[in-house]
Amino acid sequence: MAAVPQAKPVRRERILVIDDDPGLAEVIVMLLAGEGYRVEHAATVRAGLAQIAATEFDLVITDLKLPDGTGVDAIRPIKEIRRDLPIILMTSYSSMESAIGALRNGAVDYIIKPFDNENFLHATERALAERRVLRENAILKRNLNKVKAELEIIGESEGIKRVTAMMRKVAPADASVLIRGESGTGKELVAVGIHIASPRGDGPFVPINCGAIPAELLESELFGHVKGAFTGATHTTEGLIREAHGGTLFLDEISELAPGLQVKLLRVLQDREVRPVGGKQAFKVDVRFIAATNKDLKQAMADGRFREDLFYRLNVINIEVPPLRERAGDVRLLAQHFIDRHSRRMGKRIHALSHDLGEFLTQYAWPGNVRELDNLIERAVILADAEVLTSNDMAEMLPAAARQPGAHALHAASDERGRPLSVEDYMRETVERYQDRYSEIELATMLGIGRKALWMRRRQWGLKRSGRKE
Repeated sequence: MAAVPQAKPVRRERILVIDDDPGLAEVIVMLLAGEGYRVEHAATVRAGLAQIAATEFDLVITDLKLPDGTGVDAIRPIKEIRRDLPIILMTSYSSMESAIGALRNGAVDYIIKPFDNENFLHATERALAERRVLRENAILKRNLNKVKAELEIIGESEGIKRVTAMMRKVAPADASVLIRGESGTGKELVAVGIHIASPRGDGPFVPINCGAIPAELLESELFGHVKGAFTGATHTTEGLIREAHGGTLFLDEISELAPGLQVKLLRVLQDREVRPVGGKQAFKVDVRFIAATNKDLKQAMADGRFREDLFYRLNVINIEVPPLRERAGDVRLLAQHFIDRHSRRMGKRIHALSHDLGEFLTQYAWPGNVRELDNLIERAVILADAEVLTSNDMAEMLPAAARQPGAHALHAASDERGRPLSVEDYMRETVERYQDRYSEIELATMLGIGRKALWMRRRQWGLKRSGRKE
């Protein structure tokens, strides 16, 4: 009995063929489909670019000569849309010079027409295999980074356990995440951890602080612009959203986003398309959005400062990062982690902190949260001479409570009835008590805020330094 031919395996790779010769295009499509590939066809550069913008392809095979350009001309715009997309150029012997130019411009291979079917399939498989290797290497890198990221999330408190458990649950999904927490709690670290542990971990992680860039510049930073869109736009930029294609965009301090930009961001979240400033063409984007804020967005919505529809688009998954004052059991672990890290970086042999310093650190209110602790330990390591950090190493860096752990430290974080102070009240009390002893930079560092924020608070509270004109 004759052997039954084995069916070709169904492959997941999707290939786009760009060729205006209907007969040749049909042969190529049938040849590739017969090998189990998913194949689509375009007859022009323009049509091919539109399909690439709308669909995830694994390989493009394009003819050199097309009605509206050449395969070489198409390489650059293809790479602008999908920078890691491999391209094979089909050419004739008479156009070998163009084929070499294509390789220089980013093509991975060229095929000479007329071609042998086996050689054609071999070139195709080789290009796809190289892409698979790159992706597998990226996955290995992601797994290594995942281990590293888990080591960076330090803590054994119930609050931080809830955060890490939520990170593990949401990482495999593609839903938007909203992270809320006070300044300095490590919101960006949580975002990085989610990205690295996700299937997008081999893609870019692009962070932007929405409150650090003026609104008129932030629009161009996020959405990109075309050349000549405004004064000073001397070249075209793709913007951070498109730069994050295949990865994650982290929008820090999302509450500071201007109303007009909130509308544009909402449109991107709904349509998954980005239109650059001054541009007519919209580009498909494959991006996961993670946002963070230290403000109450529900109150901002009630006040009309934040769009309700944008909030619900971003708040598919909500993660609350607890302040350090609610993680007293984690403070020693974090302090030891920072001691080890800064000691290695500075070539010092500091390996521990004293018992009295540890006692104080666990009772201090930490208005600047983990960032304040990290800054404090770094400064102490720089100045320390012994192998163990003590309260003396921090005597000039913290309020007097640092030198009198226990009741004084607790008093600094509570009122006369023993009730916990709010962060704002604690900051005011600290500034009132120490503004004449420490410089502006030292006070700001102590509180974990910027100098401008400190100046604004002191002005709001009416606090002035003794013998100084404000």
